[in-house]
Amino acid sequence: MEYMLKETANKNDDKMRAYLISEYLEQFRTTVFRQVMFAEFEAKTHEMVENGQSLTTEALNSVYRTLNEKYYGKDVIIDDKLDIEWARIPHFYRAFYVYQYATGYSSAIAISQKILQEGEKGKEATVAYLEFLKAGGSDYPINVLKKVGVDMESPEPVREALKVFEGLINQLEELLS
Repeated sequence: MEYMLKETANKNDDKMRAYLISEYLEQFRTTVFRQVMFAEFEAKTHEMVENGQSLTTEALNSVYRTLNEKYYGKDVIIDDKLDIEWARIPHFYRAFYVYQYATGYSSAIAISQKILQEGEKGKEATVAYLEFLKAGGSDYPINVLKKVGVDMESPEPVREALKVFEGLINQLEELLS
């Protein structure tokens, strides 16, 4: 994506650049924000059960709507049909794995940013990335990521990914103004 954005900037193709940025932002929205919202939905519904509450359709709709309002804000129209969207999402039938989408995307952004910042002059980040790939399932993912310089036990990779997201929003706003 970074390569394509650079190429469209070099060609002064603002329409294509805006399209690419929009697609990149949508990847963030669906992989980070939405999946984190799903994880919070799961946590809240499990908490309801632990507190002796029934998981009625109305209760689940209410939780889901509240989370959509929290995550997307007041400027996004949330109609009543969205309230029951939770029922068609297969992720909820395998408890507590959706967070991995957000952590995986954030760690991928962290790795790619290291490679991009290093540029063609250096090769450390690229070598570390190749070693990361070679590691496969030889260790826990959290440990393998540390070897490539990404500590998912800290908030930093997510913060860095959100900085990339913010930068993309700023670029898109500039293109559209």
